[in-house]
Amino acid sequence: MPQTPVAEKHTTFARCLECNKVGLFAPLHWLALGFKDMASAPLLSLFYGVVFSLIPVAILYFVYQSGTHLVILPATVAFALIGPVFAVGLYDIAWELEKQHKPTLSHSLKSMFRNPVGEWGFAILLMVVMIIWMRLAALVHALYPNSVNPTLEELSAFLTLGSFIGAIMLGSVFAISAFTPQIMMERRVDLMTAVVSSINAVKENVGAMIVWAFCIVALVALGFVTGATGFIVIMPLLSYASWHGYIAIIKHKGPRGYE
Repeated sequence: MPQTPVAEKHTTFARCLECNKVGLFAPLHWLALGFKDMASAPLLSLFYGVVFSLIPVAILYFVYQSGTHLVILPATVAFALIGPVFAVGLYDIAWELEKQHKPTLSHSLKSMFRNPVGEWGFAILLMVVMIIWMRLAALVHALYPNSVNPTLEELSAFLTLGSFIGAIMLGSVFAISAFTPQIMMERRVDLMTAVVSSINAVKENVGAMIVWAFCIVALVALGFVTGATGFIVIMPLLSYASWHGYIAIIKHKGPRGYE
């Protein structure tokens, strides 16, 4: 698939890694490569899949215990977007397969400490953003009409403001999280370089990233519909596909194992 390099940029705070432009439906190719990785490392994929399936179970329990629907959307989005932070071990497996090495559990676990400052800093950054999002959701809920059966006109302010804030927060978190964990794991760069590079890559590939976002949302929704058991397969698949998206979009000096 042809790729057009985008010139490297520099900012005051961090450098921006070069990126390629990919086709609109490139994410479907990433998913296909993700399936191949799962077939190449089935036991390791199963191990991480079981571990990650416990995360949505915890989210569902939290939603049940909170007794309010306000946390459902932020919790679902948090899982979809913060999940890649905890998928570093799966990125390592995909990277080892790319290098034609035999991936091991010990090697993948060690990869979680390859750039601990950046990875934990990124996790804290996303946690702060999600807390802000939930507080904004609570404030917007104050606009909800007091009547038992509100009309569409009465709901208009609530729906408009809620949709506007949700779209901004969703787009922002997606942009900073799309490739930041992969960049930090492989290149061991600082957090700002990874975040700026991720935002730039998403900006230069808006169409493909919208398709990728829909793929993520659809698969995450399927995981919750199956009572979280589907995440045993979905989380490894999304993690491997994310790695191939990183390979396709973030420019490297030499050829990669997958194109």
